[in-house]
Amino acid sequence: MRDEREVIYESLYDPIRWDEDTETGEELSFVRPGLSRQILRRLRRGEWVTQAELDLHGLTKIEAKIEMVNFLFECKRRGIRCIRIIHGKGLGSKNREPVLKIHVRHWLMQRDEVMAFVQARPVDGGGGAVMVLLKSNTRN
Repeated sequence: MRDEREVIYESLYDPIRWDEDTETGEELSFVRPGLSRQILRRLRRGEWVTQAELDLHGLTKIEAKIEMVNFLFECKRRGIRCIRIIHGKGLGSKNREPVLKIHVRHWLMQRDEVMAFVQARPVDGGGGAVMVLLKSNTRN
């Protein structure tokens, strides 16, 4: 009953939408409209130093969203630009499906401070993590 209520709530208040700047598939990536897709290539290659990371393993969807929002706020406050968010591959979850993977990416697309993200390189967690580039604190 609780799961059904959550699904209904989610479908009404947290819809997952895809647009032309989102590539669907295993290697999902996103770049804010108006920015160069070169950013994606540089993120994929690991050209930015990862300055902070958040591990969401074992959290529920609601807990993960709260942790991620707090983490992004703290990164913005500290002027951190490149982060890694570990959402897991779902190997320990029911039906061995990644519960948080698609939600983390959706939540990131909704955040103004997120410029781009790509699936992490295998050495950085592969399909169980995402590399994120945040806006600079400097005002132009």
